[in-house]
Amino acid sequence: MKAVEILLPVHQAQLLTYMKLTDTRLGFLINFNVPIIKNGIRRMIL
Repeated sequence: MKAVEILLPVHQAQLLTYMKLTDTRLGFLINFNVPIIKNGIRRMIL
């Protein structure tokens, strides 16, 4: 979960690292600093 102006590639890399370390195949990157929360959700699959 983040509250940033825009999601950067470093945030995606951080999520991928967490997913690999926990052996999880599905992850969500959620930015709460957007007017419509639907626009701040990014789904990532390994």
